Amino acid sequence: TERHGYDPTLKSALDRKEQVMLFLNRRGFSTFPVCGTCGESVKCKNCDISLTLHKSVNAYKCHFCGFTRASASNCPSCGSSGIKLLGIGTEKIETAAQALFPDAKVARMDRDTTLRKGSVIKILKKLKNQEIDILVGTQIVAKGHDFPNITLVGIICADMSLNFPDFRAGEQTFQLLAQVAGRAGRGAATGRVVLQTYNPDHFSIKSASNQDNSEFYNQEIKYRQALNYPPFSRIIQIRISGKDKKKTKIHALFMGEMCRKLLEENASFIKHIEVLGPVQAPLPKLSGHYRWQILLKGLGAGHLHKFIIALLFTNKTGVNKKGVKVAVDVDPFSMM
Repeated sequence: TERHGYDPTLKSALDRKEQVMLFLNRRGFSTFPVCGTCGESVKCKNCDISLTLHKSVNAYKCHFCGFTRASASNCPSCGSSGIKLLGIGTEKIETAAQALFPDAKVARMDRDTTLRKGSVIKILKKLKNQEIDILVGTQIVAKGHDFPNITLVGIICADMSLNFPDFRAGEQTFQLLAQVAGRAGRGAATGRVVLQTYNPDHFSIKSASNQDNSEFYNQEIKYRQALNYPPFSRIIQIRISGKDKKKTKIHALFMGEMCRKLLEENASFIKHIEVLGPVQAPLPKLSGHYRWQILLKGLGAGHLHKFIIALLFTNKTGVNKKGVKVAVDVDPFSMM
């Protein structure tokens, strides 16, 4: 129950000498720099993703391969200097919080601020000693820390991970939001969690808001069963990658043909295994390598095991292609 006359706003929490946590699972200042002249985004030269501006080091960074470009760089496509800084990260939230509440002590806790040995402990000690009023951070701040004076948690872009091309996207969103929400009100004072979302009616958001594991499970398990995803099946991901775009695509299509030929030649495989793909990976290019994938879904591990053995070892010369790597991931942790 809330206190009589309780005001859950950030300003009121600070006036009561209570602490606030602001969560955004994306670091940096601008996560989507775009040229105002030609409209092209500023991308990594090695990966098919946008660079992120980090003002603390005055550079654009790739969060996958580590490529950097000076923040003063012009548009690589047209040479214009009119780069628009769209998207938000924890750096921008930290800057905005400090501007809105100049008397508050604001700190940021993400991978950029916790690289040095002992930096995490230093931030947590300051939080415990109430030397921090507003803590801005990524999922690092959600890792089971217990600070009784944090009474307000603000979750920005709560539905960000819902759009990931992964059948676990809803589960991962629920886990993260429920974990972050659990940081509020762990002491005697009432806690409050405010979520900013474009999907307030999504069951992952609702059940996380209610801290209701059963509510989430009862909805999610229906979708998993209808689409035959784990735990109702097992999955093997075949990743095909190479530095030559055309050669990688040709070999991925060839691997797909091999998979379908195996299905046609074995009635048991047809009955128990489904082949999805080949398609470009959700991140089509990483660290200079073009990426494709094939998903194998099976009702049991036995048939999948026989299938992958037949695929990889009955035609070794066909699978092994110079300049193209084929990797097999059983029960993949990430579909990206």
